[in-house]
Order: sequence, then C-alpha cells, then structure tokens
Amino acid sequence: MRNIKAYPTGTVQQAMLWSAYTFCRPIEVRQAEWEEIDFERKLWIIPPKKMKMRREHKVPLSKQCLKILENQHGFDKQWIFPSVRKGKCLSEAGVLSAIRSMGYKKDTMCAHGFRAMASTLLNEMGYRFDLIERSLAHGDENKVRAVYNRAEYMEERRKMMQEYADYLDELTDK
Repeated sequence: MRNIKAYPTGTVQQAMLWSAYTFCRPIEVRQAEWEEIDFERKLWIIPPKKMKMRREHKVPLSKQCLKILENQHGFDKQWIFPSVRKGKCLSEAGVLSAIRSMGYKKDTMCAHGFRAMASTLLNEMGYRFDLIERSLAHGDENKVRAVYNRAEYMEERRKMMQEYADYLDELTDK
C-alpha cells in the first residue's frame, strides 16, 4: 500500500487503489463505467455481461473508493479509469506495468493478486466465509445451496469493506 500511494498520482495509481479496496477482478476494474456507480446507495453495480459468472455484482463502496471517484471525475464521460487513448479504458498492461515497476516479480504480486490479498487478510481478520466469497463474486460450490441462497449480506459487507479499506490505510501509516 505504501508503494501504491507513493506511485505517481494518476489513473494507474487510482486503479491500483480501487483494486486493493474493492478486490474485484482486473478486467472489472479496468472496465468500470460511471453509469455503474450508484452514488446514492454508495454501490458499484457491475452488470452480468462483465462478470465471470454472468451475475450482477454489487460492491459496497468505502469512503476511500468514493474519494477515488472524486479524483477521477471529469477525465472521461464513460470510463472511471480511462486510457490515455481517447475513448478507451485503461489497458490490461497499465496496472501490471506499475506493479512491475515497483519491483514486484510475477511470483510475488500481479493485478489479480489484490483478490488473494483481500481473501487472506479478511479471513485472518475473522470475517465470515460467506461475506468474503460473496464480495469476491464467487459462486457457491454447493449447487443446491447456490440455487436457494441468494443473500447478498449487504449491510455486513458494507461494514467489512469499510473496515478493510481502513485497515489497508493503517498499513500505509506503519
């Protein structure tokens, strides 16, 4: 987190922070669009067509994510993390190149690694499996349970996402 916050300010840095705070897949982060943000409910609603499991995914937004949105406002009408090439989203190489330039080798960290980091830390912090897995947009391996359990655990996830973002910020201060 210290390295990300020390990285030159700009879209790539903001995308890395967003990745850390939301722990969404790299393609979901890169292709995040303004129309997917519900500012009133403080949610990022990713449509099914952009999701691996083809199900809508709702991501509660922490105060830190709202600040990122504020920082990115006005750069592009469609993309939250636009490319320098007009009309396109941030490239696949953007975040990965930044991670490599900070000295992380591919066996240490990659753009997808924010997901493993979040899962590990949240489990160590004592959060329930269901909250973590729902936040990662993972399907339930128990197919019968998956059919019947449609719980989103939104209030618990909202609290977890804010506590996690605060925890990551605390790591920066250490």
